[in-house]
Amino acid sequence: MKRLIITIDGPSGAGKTTVSRMLARRLRYRYIDTGALYRGVALAAVSAGLNPDDDNGLEKLFNSMKLNFVLDENKGLRLMLNDSDITDHIRTPEIAMFASAVSARPVVRRFLLELQRGFGVEKKVVFEGRDMGTVVFPDADVKFFLDASPKIRAKRRYNELKSTSPQPLEAVEKDMDRRDKNDSTRDIAPLKPAQDAIRIDSSDLSIDAVIERMLTIIENVS
Repeated sequence: MKRLIITIDGPSGAGKTTVSRMLARRLRYRYIDTGALYRGVALAAVSAGLNPDDDNGLEKLFNSMKLNFVLDENKGLRLMLNDSDITDHIRTPEIAMFASAVSARPVVRRFLLELQRGFGVEKKVVFEGRDMGTVVFPDADVKFFLDASPKIRAKRRYNELKSTSPQPLEAVEKDMDRRDKNDSTRDIAPLKPAQDAIRIDSSDLSIDAVIERMLTIIENVS
C-alpha cells in the first residue's frame, strides 16, 4: 500500500470533512481534522477568558494544554483537550469565528504547525484544513482543493448546524461570508489553493463522485 500524505483544503461547507473521512476510510489511512485543532485552541482560549490577539496569554495557555485525537469505536474520531473530550463543544458559530480570528496569530500557528507535522511523520494520512497544502505540507504527495458555490456551502452548513446550534439561513450566510473574507485576506497563511493542488468543485457532485475522482488521481501517483 502506498504511504502518502494527502491534503484536502477548502472553505467551510465545501464538503471537506465528509470527503476526507470517507477517503481515509477507503484508503485505510488516518484522518486528521486540522480545523478541529484550531477550534480546540479557540475553545480553550474562550474558556480561559482570552482575546484572540492576546499572544502572551495564548502562549502561556499552550504551555499547559495538550490536543490529541482519539478513535472511539462508537463515536468515531474525538478531539481531546488534556483529558476532556471537547468534540461536541467546538462546532458552535462563536467558536468558529474565534477560531478564524485566532488562526492568524503566529503564536497559534507555531504551536499547531509542530503538532500537525508530527501527525504526518509516518504518512498514510489524509489532512483536512485550509493551509495543509500551502504551508503545513508543501511537499505533500497529493493536494486537493475542494470548493463549492457560496449558496450551496451556506445551505450545507445550515443543515449541519440544525441538530446542535440551529441558526437562520441568512445568519449562516453572513457568518460564512465573514469567515471567508477573514480566512482569504489574512496576512499569514491565507486560504487559497496550492499552485499544484487539484481543484474540485463539489457544487453539483455527490460525495461518492468526489471521492471516486480523488481515488483515480491517487491511484496514478507513483
